[in-house]
Amino acid sequence: MVHCEIEEEQQRVMMNEAVAKLTSVCWDKCVTSVPGSKFSSSEYSCLTHCAKRYADMSMIIIKSTQSKK
Repeated sequence: MVHCEIEEEQQRVMMNEAVAKLTSVCWDKCVTSVPGSKFSSSEYSCLTHCAKRYADMSMIIIKSTQSKK
């Protein structure tokens, strides 16, 4: 039972780190000025595509490492 809780906590930590990395990478790439109350359409589009590419690549890496086990 304790082992399961530790694994769940490790997964939460890894997910939080991935979200932080995604936010940092995509923000730096896509937000070129001080944002107002909304993102511009180009910023929104860039952020959406960046997040999708990041998620896709993360899945490819996960599948690749799992298949090597």
